[in-house]
Amino acid sequence: MKVTRRTLFESNTLQIGLFEARNVSEKCGEVERQNNYVVVLPFSGLFSKHDAPGRWVIGTPSHAVFIAADVPYRLGYPGAIGDRALLLRFTGALAPGEVGGHAGEVPASSGLLPAKAMVLRNLLCGLLKRNEAEFEIEVHGLDLLDMSLGALRSADTSLRHSTEARWARSVQRVKEAVAIAPADKWDVETLARIALMSPFHLCRVFRRMTGTSIYGYVLCERLASTLDAVLDGKDLAAIALDAGFASHSHFTTRFRDFFGCAPTVLRCCARADKVTEMRKIVEAWRGADAVD
Repeated sequence: MKVTRRTLFESNTLQIGLFEARNVSEKCGEVERQNNYVVVLPFSGLFSKHDAPGRWVIGTPSHAVFIAADVPYRLGYPGAIGDRALLLRFTGALAPGEVGGHAGEVPASSGLLPAKAMVLRNLLCGLLKRNEAEFEIEVHGLDLLDMSLGALRSADTSLRHSTEARWARSVQRVKEAVAIAPADKWDVETLARIALMSPFHLCRVFRRMTGTSIYGYVLCERLASTLDAVLDGKDLAAIALDAGFASHSHFTTRFRDFFGCAPTVLRCCARADKVTEMRKIVEAWRGADAVD
C-alpha cells in the first residue's frame, strides 16, 4: 500500500492537506491518532474509518468524515479502490462549541455534503494547484470547514439503542456497496439483501438515518464522482456513461439540478481566468442559504 500526505496550505487557523492511498488492501491498517481535529473530504475512491468494534463509517466524494483529536482509529479501503481526499486540520479553538474536548463528545463521524460544498472542495483544490492568493484560499477553506461541520451536525447520531446501532451498520453496508460501484444498475431488492433487511424496511430506515432516499443517495454518489472528471476537461459523454447515466443529456440535466449549473458552465467558471464567475456562484449559494 502506498499512502502519501502533503500539506498544501497552512495558516495560524487552518491547515489544508492532500491524502492519497494507492495499491491498497481491504484490510484495516494500523491504529492511528491525530493531534488536531480533521475533516476528510474525498475527491474520489472510498475508505472506511473504524473507531470501535463493529462501528465504522465510510468516506466517499459525497461525504465529510470527522476524525477527533487524540482518539484512536483505523482506516480500511473497501473494494481496494483507494482514495484521494482533501484534509482540513484545525484545533478546537477555531470552532468553539462545534467539536467536543473529550472522546465521545464529537460531531457525527460522517455526514452527507451539500452540493455546494462538493463544488467548493474542488474549487479550493484548483486554487491550491494554481498557488492563488493565500487570503482567498484561507477564506474558502474556512467556508468549506463550516459547511462540512454543518453536514456533520445534521447527521443522525442517535445510536443509543442496539436497534439503531444495527440499522447504522446496515446503512453503512449499503453505502459501501454503492460507493464501490456507483454506476451499477442498483435496485432496492439487491440493496436490501446487502443490508439484511426487507426492501420496505430498508427504504424507511435509510431515509431516517441519512435524510435522503436510496435513489437520491445513489444519484448523489454518481454525480459527486464526476466532479473531478468534469473540471479536468474530460469528454462529457464518456463521463456520463462511466457514471451510469443513460445519456449525455440525462447527465447534464441531473448535474444542473444538483449543482445549480450545467457541467460546461462549471468547467468554464473554474478555469484560472474565470475565478470571479465561480466566486459569484458560491456567493449566490450563501445568499440562498440566508433566505432559507
